[in-house]
Amino acid sequence: MILGFDIVYIDDDLLIIDKPAGLLSVPGRLPENFDSVVLRLQHSVDAQIRTVHRLDQDTSGLMVYARHADAHRELSRQFHDREVDKIYQAIVHGHLQGEHGEVRLPLRYDPDNKPRHIVDPILGKAALTLWRVCAREAAWTRVDLVPYTGRSHQLRVHMQSLGHAIRGDRLYAPQSADEPRLCLHARHLALTHPGDGRRLHWNSPPPF
Repeated sequence: MILGFDIVYIDDDLLIIDKPAGLLSVPGRLPENFDSVVLRLQHSVDAQIRTVHRLDQDTSGLMVYARHADAHRELSRQFHDREVDKIYQAIVHGHLQGEHGEVRLPLRYDPDNKPRHIVDPILGKAALTLWRVCAREAAWTRVDLVPYTGRSHQLRVHMQSLGHAIRGDRLYAPQSADEPRLCLHARHLALTHPGDGRRLHWNSPPPF
């Protein structure tokens, strides 16, 4: 099986890949959604590889996978305890006011409109996103996004809630129906090596 993506780093404990847009992180429920990053890695690299976190199918960028149970346990703990640094870059419609800010809006799954998520101040779970402007063009803004929490579709819903949906987001930006892809990319990842304790950093330039 051809991987179809780059392995950025690999050792006996973990590996880092640069996921393309359009590929699932883990298998979906339906047979046509079985293909995924983790299955390709298990087939071609190491059958023991384990999923630590996920990116949306339409989101590209850096991901870490564990190669054994102890590494999986430690990396999962780092994500849970918010010790992993993650920076995404996105292109959003329109112009954000100011150069940086934050979005604190609780989110929940919307079962009536699968697979969308919505802001819900009563039933939603707390969610925090930090944003910073990188560049401005006539009709859009390039921003760095830091998800302090890791709710599903958090960055996409939070940007939509500001009135600046991510370009190419067919779920939350109807004006993006003809865009070739979702302009959201996990460009920076930093974590502590589960074996030797080194602090490791990786960067991936956005492909848009």
